[in-house]
Amino acid sequence: MATYWYERMTAADRSFLLFEGQHTHMHVGGTTIFDGGSLVGSDGGVDIERVRDYIASRLHMIPRYRQQLAWVPLEGSPVWVDDERLTLRYHVRHASLPRPGDSRELRRLVGQIMSQPLDRRRPLWEVWIIEGLEDRRFAMVLKTHHCVVDGVSGVDLMSVLLRADADETFEPAPPWVPRPAPTPLELLRDEFGRRVATVATVAQEAAGFLRHLSEAPERVAETASQAWDFLRSGMQAPANTPINGPIGPYRRCDWTSLDLAEVKQVKNRLGCTVNDVTLATATGAMRRYLLRRGTDVEAIDFRIVVPVNVRTPGETATMGNRVAGWLLSLPIQEADPLARCRRLSETTASLKASKQAHGVDALAQVAELFDPIMTLGVRIASSLHPYNLIISNVPGPQFPLYLLGARMLEGYPVVPLFEQQGLGIATFSYDGRLLWGLNACWDLLPDLHAFVDDIGEAFRELCDAARAGEEQAPDRAGAVT
Repeated sequence: MATYWYERMTAADRSFLLFEGQHTHMHVGGTTIFDGGSLVGSDGGVDIERVRDYIASRLHMIPRYRQQLAWVPLEGSPVWVDDERLTLRYHVRHASLPRPGDSRELRRLVGQIMSQPLDRRRPLWEVWIIEGLEDRRFAMVLKTHHCVVDGVSGVDLMSVLLRADADETFEPAPPWVPRPAPTPLELLRDEFGRRVATVATVAQEAAGFLRHLSEAPERVAETASQAWDFLRSGMQAPANTPINGPIGPYRRCDWTSLDLAEVKQVKNRLGCTVNDVTLATATGAMRRYLLRRGTDVEAIDFRIVVPVNVRTPGETATMGNRVAGWLLSLPIQEADPLARCRRLSETTASLKASKQAHGVDALAQVAELFDPIMTLGVRIASSLHPYNLIISNVPGPQFPLYLLGARMLEGYPVVPLFEQQGLGIATFSYDGRLLWGLNACWDLLPDLHAFVDDIGEAFRELCDAARAGEEQAPDRAGAVT
């Protein structure tokens, strides 16, 4: 019986290690802003030791945050082992803005934090507690590597720290003893044995596939068609735009918010979804931005990836990545905001019906059996970069959350930038607001603040058009009769 412990990394999680490079930091996270409550003293400082003690008391709920990478000798596959030298002071950091700090100074500091890659020799996460904000507020900036969490699993540090009540009590951290890691020789031996067993597994899977093909050929054909649709669309080169090009390591971060009630009013008037309204707003904003930068929007196919959660109900409390994506074109050529939204609504409805995301998930499951093929595929995808932008939309709770009695006021998510993608957009709905987090390459988007204004202008344009269309609908109906 083995006296050591380790866990293999899934192919989906490993892909984010492969995507990472000198300029492409694969951490997700975001910035949350809190009312100080009892955590902020009369001098405006945060009780950082109490925050550290609280985080320590919750880490047993997310074991991956106490694990680090190890590597199989020769073949180089990553595995998870317990970190025998976990130091919470390294991971939970304390910073301050010159008082009274404003949003602009906070955004600059967040950009600097997001510009630094995570140290692969340690557990792949950091928390920054930033004090000095005006009105006794403070910020918490979280960075977690994408190979640890996918942003929609619900099992990350924020999910275990935040509560639905203002309770300030917590139990001390339970004892924890790290499990011994295997030696390089033990790891090589075990993984060699697993590779031999995989040959038999592949044979069994192939036999099962052939049986499945004979029993349900239409279902197999559907899955293959879904995967092929995604692969075929990904073989096309993306449009050449000012936000796409070689990126550097430095980031600009910005954010804005919309009233969620207004977003839902537009949704209800147009008979679409909140995600459709979000995509239509992003389309209008990108159209404005590209026109201002001198791009001929009539002549380009501007494509985006929208991450889609493919977890089953039984997987909602699991770590790691169970996320695929839609690949679609934004109708930025369309000047009419209502037409843009309707076209996007039709597109997303078609993608849901086609189950393209499940085809992508099927490819990921195949990759679990063929690591070398998966590695090659990730390298090719990284070089092709077949889309212009990532837009992520994660629903959140519509009630206040608290960190040790400090009320969370805002939370702006961050998605990473891939090769040739100078901008990433993530939205998060929380307590009556739709919060937009923007992560951008410092060099490609020196005018990121202008794009923030474009989001607000595009949404107002869509609201006005939806309202006007509703008011005119009875007249049109009367004219027809």
